[in-house]
Amino acid sequence: MAVVAKTPRPSARADQIRRERIQRLKITGRAYLWLSPIIISMVVIVAYPLIQGLIYSFTNADQSNVALHLGAITLPATYKFIGLQNYASIIGDWFNPKSDNAHVLWITFLWVLLNAIFHFVLGLGLALVLNRKMRLRSIYRMLLMVPWAMPQYIAAFAWLFLFNQQYGFIDVMLQNIGLPAIDWASDPNWALASIIIVNVWLGVPFMTVTLLGGLQSIPDEMYEASAIDGASRWQQFRYITLPMLRPIAFLVTLLDVIWTFNVFAVIFLITAGGPFSSTTTIIVQAWRVAIQTPQRFGLGSAYGYIILAILLVFTLFYSRMLRANEAIY
Repeated sequence: MAVVAKTPRPSARADQIRRERIQRLKITGRAYLWLSPIIISMVVIVAYPLIQGLIYSFTNADQSNVALHLGAITLPATYKFIGLQNYASIIGDWFNPKSDNAHVLWITFLWVLLNAIFHFVLGLGLALVLNRKMRLRSIYRMLLMVPWAMPQYIAAFAWLFLFNQQYGFIDVMLQNIGLPAIDWASDPNWALASIIIVNVWLGVPFMTVTLLGGLQSIPDEMYEASAIDGASRWQQFRYITLPMLRPIAFLVTLLDVIWTFNVFAVIFLITAGGPFSSTTTIIVQAWRVAIQTPQRFGLGSAYGYIILAILLVFTLFYSRMLRANEAIY
């Protein structure tokens, strides 16, 4: 005799749904409870400074008119709301040919572009070499990580000694082979070249490791099939390697541009933005305005939000270009 399953009564079904809902709420509540320290930290460390900086960017706040606490005595803030004046002042300086800061955009663009090109070209070349079977490959990979693992200020001081015109290894070697020493500190072009050399040395390992991971994800069968069809090494690189690497190459280049744009320690420790502000990027200029006396907090905050806007616009444009490129291929 067949047993017919009983259909739950409506009240029992409603109770079951209510219990399931309560269980989901408990699980969600536990998740947020565990995440609460991270959320609170993000609010304190990220959200509050962003909001405070945005408020400052519309004022003339500096070290002379912000609130000051002297023991039990508190001097109230006297800065005033000035609207978009800070933003207009910054952008006006950049596009005013007579301004001392007119070159900053060009130097920043040149700095980011040259670093991105050298990082990618050298990183891809090293990745292709390390992707081949060779002796001591693991040791080469480990040595490659040394610049990346080294703190930037230590690397900057080491290279600063190498660039010394009297005792530095580079100039001493040039003089030994009969060539004139390079005036790294006083010549604007060589000063820019020096910080690019250091930043390329620091950034190539990350690019190499990331592209190497992408190369190792390409199936060997694709190269074997193309070799059977008579494809040359160059054809394999052009029609297999580059298209397969395109997604990761676009992503790592985006990250590299953002990180290079925000580099401060290398520039400040080696050239301090000189000589004659020839190596002053937007980041260095923002530091001078906000930190050096007189500390103009309002103007410095405006710099921060302009930098954020530049990077956001570049990221959106770059992401759209990536999606369009993927649609073609």
